[in-house]
Amino acid sequence: MHLFPFAKLSIFAATLNLIIMSQCKPYVLGIDMGGTNTVIGLVDARGKIVSTAAMKTRDYAEFEDFTDALCRNAHQLMSEADALDMVGGIGIGAPNANYYSGTIEEAPNLPWHGILPLGEALSQALDIPVTVTNDANAAAIGEMTYGAARGMRDFIMITLGTGVGSGIVVNGQLVYGNDGFAGELGHTCAIRDGRQCGCGKKGCLETYCSATGVARTAVEFLQTRSEDSLLRKLDPDTITSKDVYEAAMKGDALSREIFDFTGRIMGMAFADFVAFSAPEAIVLFGGLAQAGDLLMKPIREAMEANLLPCWKGKIKLVPSALKASEAAVLGAAALGWKAK
Repeated sequence: MHLFPFAKLSIFAATLNLIIMSQCKPYVLGIDMGGTNTVIGLVDARGKIVSTAAMKTRDYAEFEDFTDALCRNAHQLMSEADALDMVGGIGIGAPNANYYSGTIEEAPNLPWHGILPLGEALSQALDIPVTVTNDANAAAIGEMTYGAARGMRDFIMITLGTGVGSGIVVNGQLVYGNDGFAGELGHTCAIRDGRQCGCGKKGCLETYCSATGVARTAVEFLQTRSEDSLLRKLDPDTITSKDVYEAAMKGDALSREIFDFTGRIMGMAFADFVAFSAPEAIVLFGGLAQAGDLLMKPIREAMEANLLPCWKGKIKLVPSALKASEAAVLGAAALGWKAK
């Protein structure tokens, strides 16, 4: 695997130049590996996702079973698109992925533990070069190449899914840190001695502000409060953030309060994030980001209330401009062009 220190803002232009000059293969695979779903995209040089395949990440008890299935799906996707032997590289965005080593290391939202050699497993099985990075970093690369952060040199990408991920871009470069794990903002402490997190800590931001966190808040509210709610018609063990959103859109007061609670916590955390990198914008990606003002309004109010005066009114808060999983797939694909 080719391991390079930074993903630059001009990565797409550089990729096109590389293709023209070296007549390399016309496709790459971009893989978005999440805690719930894994999406594979066949991507061409213009950033068009030609075709996709999806699989359930948690359907496999062993990591080796998952990588075997991932390779089969990738091979089938290339075969159906008549692209066998036409893919020059694979880029993967995965939870707790180390950009330098190509491994996944102790990801709290995956069913396997330890150091998992994801890049090596795929490159050996498919005989295609592989580059691996954190899933939120891949989303950030996709967003600054094709989406809402295009042209920005300083921004923070927040992904709201099973957990809370983040990619930090400073001066046009992704921040990886000394060991490749910089930017785990979902595991900063939102509430001291708060909810137990899968990472082993308590009170992490993702225990409150992920899709899973919203569902946990709903259950807590239903258990500790007595007012009527549409959510009381549901089995507490199966409530999802989508259920809370749908109830809120029907005017359910308790559900709206859940979003207010979530947004306040997120906004206070964002004010802290601004203090260490002074971004032009914070970009929100994922299902929760589609909740609109239900979430954005309390986030903005809490963020502004907690910002230092020098940043008040200056930080943009914007949703992703890319569809569903496209930011992570396209960002991973951009890494695929550089894999050697």
